[in-house]
Amino acid sequence: MSKDNQHRVSRRRVFYIPGYDPIHPRRYRELYRKESAEQAAISGYEVALRPKTTKGAYGWHVSALIDGRATDTDVEVLAWSDIVRDSMAQGIVATYLQLIRTAWAYIGTGALWRLMRLRKGPVIAALYPIVFLLAQLALALVVAFGLGQVLALIHPWVGWIGLAVVPFVLEWFRKRDGKFFAYYLMHDYAYSARSMGANTPELEERMVEFTTIIAEALTADVDEVLVVGHSSGAHLAVSVLSDLIRAGQVPGDGPALNLLTLGQVVPMVSFLPKAHRLRADLRFLSETEELTWVDVTAPGDGCAFALCDPVAVSGVATAAKRGPLVVSAAFTQTLSPARWVELRWRFFRLHFQYLCAFDRPGDYDYFQISAGPLTLSDRYAGRSPS
Repeated sequence: MSKDNQHRVSRRRVFYIPGYDPIHPRRYRELYRKESAEQAAISGYEVALRPKTTKGAYGWHVSALIDGRATDTDVEVLAWSDIVRDSMAQGIVATYLQLIRTAWAYIGTGALWRLMRLRKGPVIAALYPIVFLLAQLALALVVAFGLGQVLALIHPWVGWIGLAVVPFVLEWFRKRDGKFFAYYLMHDYAYSARSMGANTPELEERMVEFTTIIAEALTADVDEVLVVGHSSGAHLAVSVLSDLIRAGQVPGDGPALNLLTLGQVVPMVSFLPKAHRLRADLRFLSETEELTWVDVTAPGDGCAFALCDPVAVSGVATAAKRGPLVVSAAFTQTLSPARWVELRWRFFRLHFQYLCAFDRPGDYDYFQISAGPLTLSDRYAGRSPS
C-alpha cells in the first residue's frame, strides 16, 4: 500500500493483555518508558510518557513524533494479575500435587507428544519445572538420608528424625524461586491444565470486563484500537475479541480494530481436550474481516511457539482463513551480535524482548506499532508471512 493510501493515526487506544504474571501493571509502564526511550534514540524519533488521560484500567499516555507526524496514544493494561496471584497461593505439598495433575493432563491426553512436534523450546520450558521440582525433592531426600545415617549412630530409631529436614530443604528452594522459576512455571502450566484447557469461571468473568472496556473504546474519537496479547495473554485476546465481534460491538464507522499477539503459547492450551472455546475462537477470528491480526514470534524465544500459526497448528484452519499474518522478530538479525550474546541464554528476558528496544530494528518495532502514525493493518499491508 502506498503511503498516500495509508490511514494516518492521530489518536489511538492500546489495550495490553499480559501473560501469566503476578506483578503489578506498573512494571509494564516502566518497561515501556525505558525501552521506548532507547528505541527512539536508536531509530531517530521522539517518544514521551505522561499520566493517562482516560479513566479505567492502569495505564499511561504516550506522545510520539515519528516520521514527522505526531500521535497521541493511551495505553491501558487489562490486568488479571490478582487471579494469577490467587492461583499461585499454593503450599509446597499442593504444588507437588499440581505437578502430578499437570503431567497427567499433557502426557495422558497425548498433548505433550503433539507439542513436541512443533517446537522443542516451549516443551522444554514446560518440562523444566517438573524435572527441577523432582530434583529438589530428590536432593531433600538425599540430605535427609545422610542426616539419618549420622543420627542412627546414636540409636537406629533416631535416624528417622532425618526426614524432618525435607520440608526445610524444599522451603529453601521455594523462597529462592525468583532465580529458579520452577514454582512459577509450575503454577502457570497448572492453571490451564487443571481444567484441561477450559477457562476458569473467574477468568471468564474478567474477560467479560475486558470486552466491555474495549467495546467502549470503539465508540471513542480515536483512529485505531489496538489490542496486544503477550504470551498466554495472546489466547485471552483471541477470545475477548471473538466475543466482541460476535456481539456486534464493532461499529462500522468506528476506529480500526487490530490485534497484535506476541510470543504466543496458544498450543499449550488449544491442544488440551477441553479447550473447545479457544479452538472455536481461533477459527472465528482467523476468518473475520472486522480486524487485522498480526502474530509476532522469534525462533530465538525458547518460551514461544515461534513461527507456528496458532490457528493452523490447532487444527481449526479453514479455506476462509484470513489471518493471522505470522511475522518473525528475528532476534539474531534485529539484535547486534554483542546484544544477542548478552541475551541468548536469558530465556525469560528474551520472552519479553518483543516489548523492548532492538539495536538493529527490522519491520517489527513495538513502539512504532503502538505509538506511531500508522495502523497495524497499514504497517503490514502487503507483507508476506515469515
